[in-house]
Amino acid sequence: MAGEAPTLHHQHVRLYEQVRSVHLERARELAPAAIVYRAKRYDFDPALADGVELTQAGTLGAARLVLRSRITRVEIDEPLYLDSLPRTAAVLAVLGMKHLAGAPRAEVATYAIEDLDPFAIRPPRVRSRLRRSVERVLAGYIWHRLDTVVYGTSEADVLYNSTFAHPPRRQLTVEALPSPCPCAADLAVRDQDSVLFLGSFSPRKGFADVLEAWPAILSRHPGARLTLVGTGELLSAAQDAAAADPTIRLIVDPPRSVVHEELRRAHVLVLPSRRVGAWREQVGLPIVEGLAHGCEIVTTSETGIAEWLIDAGHVVLPAAIDSAGIADGVVDALVAPRGAADVLAALPGVDGRIAAGRALFGDRGARA
Repeated sequence: MAGEAPTLHHQHVRLYEQVRSVHLERARELAPAAIVYRAKRYDFDPALADGVELTQAGTLGAARLVLRSRITRVEIDEPLYLDSLPRTAAVLAVLGMKHLAGAPRAEVATYAIEDLDPFAIRPPRVRSRLRRSVERVLAGYIWHRLDTVVYGTSEADVLYNSTFAHPPRRQLTVEALPSPCPCAADLAVRDQDSVLFLGSFSPRKGFADVLEAWPAILSRHPGARLTLVGTGELLSAAQDAAAADPTIRLIVDPPRSVVHEELRRAHVLVLPSRRVGAWREQVGLPIVEGLAHGCEIVTTSETGIAEWLIDAGHVVLPAAIDSAGIADGVVDALVAPRGAADVLAALPGVDGRIAAGRALFGDRGARA
C-alpha cells in the first residue's frame, strides 16, 4: 500500500527513513508490524511488498499517522543516523503528547550498527555547524527516549556508550551475522572462478578500485570472471568496463531473484569499502548476503564485523589498501581451498538481524 493512510492497522510500527528489499524479506520472519518509510532504496523490489503494511510518509505525514493510530511499539532508525532525526523526533514527540493525554506509553527500541561518530567531525561552514548542533540535540532526545537498543557490532556498543550518557534500560549485542540462505543449499551452480561486486557503484564502496584491480587479477588467474550487480554514480564506468572487457558482466538493478542467483554462482564477493567524510561502512549488506550464500569475502577493516571475518578465514585488507593489494586479496580468495559449505558451517543458525529484531521488545538477553 502506497501513500498516506488515515490510520495504521498494526499497533507495532517500524519507522524507517529508507526501505529496501531486505526489510520486506525480514518482515516475514518478525512479528507483524506496519512499515512507515520516507523513501525507497535503489534495491527496493515491489514484488516483495505483498502482505506487508507499507506506508510512505514524510515528517508531518508520519506524525499524523501516529497521532491517529493506536501505537504500542515503535522500532526507529538508530540515533546516529542523522537523516532520520527530524522525522523520528517528531513521531516520538507525538507519542509523548498522547501519553500525557492518557494513552498507554509506547515502547521504543532501535537496532544500532553505526561505528563512526558524526559529531566528532566539525563542518566547515557556520550553517552546517548550526545544523549539526540541532542534530546533536535531536539525537540526544531520541537516545533518552529509548527503552531498548540492540547493537549489531561491538564497535557500535562502544560508540554509543561513549557518545551519550544514561543508556537505555536494556542494552544487548547480537552480532550482525547471517544464517545460511535457504537457496544456498543448491551449490551446483557455483563457479569457482567467479568474482562478484554487489551493491552501490560508488567510491565509498571501492568500486573504482575493483575495476582498476581487475587486469592484475586476470593476469594471475586467467579464468576469472567479474560480475557487477547494482547501480550508482559510477554506472557509466561499469558500462564502459563491461563493453571493453568480455570477462566483465554487468547486471543493473535486478530483482531479488537475480541477486540470489548471482550470489549462489559467485565464489568471491569483493567489497573494499573506504571511509568517506562522515561515512564508514557499518557492516555491509553485500558482505552479509555473500556470507549467507557461502562466498569467500574480500573487504577492508572498515566493516564492523572485520574481526569475525578474519577469525573465519576471509580476506580483510587494510582500510587504505590500493588496487594492487585488492588484486592480491581477490586472487588469494579465488584459490582458497575450502568450499561454500565450509563458509556456511561457520554461520549461526538464526540470522543476526532476525534475532535482534525479536529481541528488541523481548525480555531475554538484557544486559545490566
